[in-house]
Amino acid sequence: MPGPQTAPRHVLVVDDSRAQRHVVSMQLRRWGYLVTEAESAEAGLEICTREDVDIIISDWMMPGMSGLDFCHRFRDLGRENYGYFVLLTSKSETAEIADGLEAGADDFLTKPVASNELRARLRAGERMLATQAELLAKNRVIASTLSELQKLYDSLDRDLIEARKLQQTLIRDRVRDYGWARVSLLLRNSGRVGGDLVGSFRVDEDRVVAYSIDVSGHGVASAMMTARLAGFLTGSSPEQNLAFQTGPEGDHILLPPAAVVDRFNRLMLDEIQAEQYFTMAFAVIDRGLGRLDLVQAGHPHPMLIRRDGRVQRLGHGGMPIGLIDGADYDQITVAIDPGDRLVLVSDGFTECPLPVGTDFGEDGLVESLQGSAHLTGLDLLEAMVWDLTAKAGTDSFPDDVSGIVLDVLA
Repeated sequence: MPGPQTAPRHVLVVDDSRAQRHVVSMQLRRWGYLVTEAESAEAGLEICTREDVDIIISDWMMPGMSGLDFCHRFRDLGRENYGYFVLLTSKSETAEIADGLEAGADDFLTKPVASNELRARLRAGERMLATQAELLAKNRVIASTLSELQKLYDSLDRDLIEARKLQQTLIRDRVRDYGWARVSLLLRNSGRVGGDLVGSFRVDEDRVVAYSIDVSGHGVASAMMTARLAGFLTGSSPEQNLAFQTGPEGDHILLPPAAVVDRFNRLMLDEIQAEQYFTMAFAVIDRGLGRLDLVQAGHPHPMLIRRDGRVQRLGHGGMPIGLIDGADYDQITVAIDPGDRLVLVSDGFTECPLPVGTDFGEDGLVESLQGSAHLTGLDLLEAMVWDLTAKAGTDSFPDDVSGIVLDVLA
């Protein structure tokens, strides 16, 4: 008896013997099946190409195309819905049964066909077809879900591409010429968007600020934080820049680097209150005084390349910003002369893993700077990336890589 469904199963009976077809078909109709008859394998195959047949009961030995060949050709039709194929045969040898299975047959019935055995075989076929239909339905749901997920991914990817373009506008000018100083910027995200930020701005004719920021984490949240932080360090709007305070006459006065970093720490803890923190190196170069004032807040050590090629490591480490209320940040001051170069990098350089099992490290950074001490600006940054790539064995770095070089020209 056919399984529970809205329409009866369609059974195709193929036999060159009209009497044998009628005997089998009569029993099938009595059990509620929709039956189609074919007098040859060729006719049966033609029916299968135009109609949806669920079960085929075919004689093995027929003139022309045999039931075995019919089964093989039927499997080659590439139908979506599975067809349960039963071969009627007087053959019982193991080798011949194996040939039938190899051709794609699911079951066998020995002539003359016993009614109870036929019914049992059909019930087995019903169970297989029901299982197959259930799997197809689930596959359709999975395919539909995957299609929806792909649409969402494509939409998100387009948004991330646009976000990347917007983030790159934060360093639209890779080289900024301040006359007596030149600043060169590098920003390479490991993903579509990243959490690194580098930049600079002019204070007055004698002072330039350079900074490097690395927000914890990766992805959209970090990128949004860098965009927000960039707004607090804009040189075009000193009234919004946390590095300035308003003087008694309404003018904007640059704060010492330690005070600037403290302001950011209070901003993160009191106002933004995000689950993120960031590291930072903030430097003020004063041409008139010939000095560099610097704060290192959990960032890799700033490097100063002297005119004679010596590399000097600056800073004392310090705490990241946004972790501890009231954290102290030490400010250092060093003399700086024309021909010197200040280099700030993110930990995408220093913590980049190498095949040997270690990181590139600050020692690797110093070695790279010593080998490229004759270079300036973008050439120096590109040489640093080249050295990192050579040591890492790849130019696909696991973390964002950023850097800034400030050349003191006069």
